[in-house]
Amino acid sequence: MFNSRNLLSGKRKYVFGLLVLSLICVIFAAFSTEESDDFNIARREVLLRRIGHEILLQSGDSISRVLPVKKITENEYLIRFENDFTFQPDSLMNTTSRFLDKAPFAGNYIVNVLNCSNSSVAYGYAISKNKKDNIVACKGRKQLKACYIINIKFKPKGINIVKNGYLLGGLSFLGFLGFILLKPFKPKKSLSHNESNNSITIGSALFDTINKKLIVDGNAIELTGTETRLLLIFALSPNEIIEKSRIQKEIWEDEGVIVGRSLDMFISKLRKKLEFDPNIKIVVVRGKGYKLEISTL
Repeated sequence: MFNSRNLLSGKRKYVFGLLVLSLICVIFAAFSTEESDDFNIARREVLLRRIGHEILLQSGDSISRVLPVKKITENEYLIRFENDFTFQPDSLMNTTSRFLDKAPFAGNYIVNVLNCSNSSVAYGYAISKNKKDNIVACKGRKQLKACYIINIKFKPKGINIVKNGYLLGGLSFLGFLGFILLKPFKPKKSLSHNESNNSITIGSALFDTINKKLIVDGNAIELTGTETRLLLIFALSPNEIIEKSRIQKEIWEDEGVIVGRSLDMFISKLRKKLEFDPNIKIVVVRGKGYKLEISTL
């Protein structure tokens, strides 16, 4: 009995010391992160102005100004211009890539060129560190001279913590940590349906969700990460209507603004990779969404 009490007391002291040390780290990180974020935001805005300057030069305009970069949210910015201009999609993409792809704070990002009059998307593309997931459409078509605004949205890195809520979030984490360490050990629950199934049969193919491929008669059809996530949604609900909003939320929820026809493009790519089996079709249900139709012989 005495040894048990000593053991419990020692455990509590250990956990208390760990919580105190962690709290100090959280407070220190709160101040250092704020300073680092401000510096990265300033660097971001400088690069975005450079991009705007390069775009004007490419359109033959070396006189008009790039207006101050407007920050919409923590990771979304607008590059505005004094006068109308024209641009070549290839040159625009090369310019943003040259300035942003190697920037440590940039990561994945989406570029939308908006019409000033109605904010409609004149052109857009998404750049990912995984080049297979890049979305680039209509390259090589020179755009008409007009008033444009360039919207650039960066994918947040890690957990997006509001400055004023940083300490509160840290304390919540420490409380959770203490609860985990002090509570009795319980066996881990069995894996969920999605986690426990590494392969799914779709028609005449075996869908390998881990290695991102379709296996047909011993041959493998490679899938990108986005195509894998998209096909998994359909495969888990065959012959059922999947709402477009649900697909967008589950696949692009963390990436913010979605370029015009991103989903349609990936649906089209996925259809081509499913052409090996005429009994498998991804159909559009007007006004509702999409459906993976699997016919049985």
